[in-house]
Amino acid sequence: MKTTDDGTTRRAHSGAVWEDKVGYCRAVRRGAHIWVTGTVSVDAEGQALHIDDPQAQARRCFDIIEEALKALGADQSDVMRTRMFVTDISHWEAFGRAHGERFRDHPPATTMVEVSRFIAPEFLIEIEADACVIETGILETGTIAEDTQ
Repeated sequence: MKTTDDGTTRRAHSGAVWEDKVGYCRAVRRGAHIWVTGTVSVDAEGQALHIDDPQAQARRCFDIIEEALKALGADQSDVMRTRMFVTDISHWEAFGRAHGERFRDHPPATTMVEVSRFIAPEFLIEIEADACVIETGILETGTIAEDTQ
């Protein structure tokens, strides 16, 4: 994963063929916030992986997302929200198992929505993630976080 930094914004580039064609990058970080773009199950050359295996496709998406997060100084425990777009909601349990494997100890807010199709018919799921990297006990404003519960 290649990163670029313009002084205010860091970007992680996976090298996917679509990045140059469409004009996007895998993930963007500004301050404490990271946004990871829609991610599908592909290998390093952009070929679809795990065709017809919903859980394996979701796991591969999370692997790619984790790589992008690491490139920008974060990890999956920093993920605050995920969005799972799926072409067949009847596979929700398989997608959910993969999500649970990654986030059981630090569950984010999440959404799963059925869509009609993706850029290629082999893809069963596309996942986005939003993360926030905050030092332990410190809010973005610099004040100490207090337990209000």
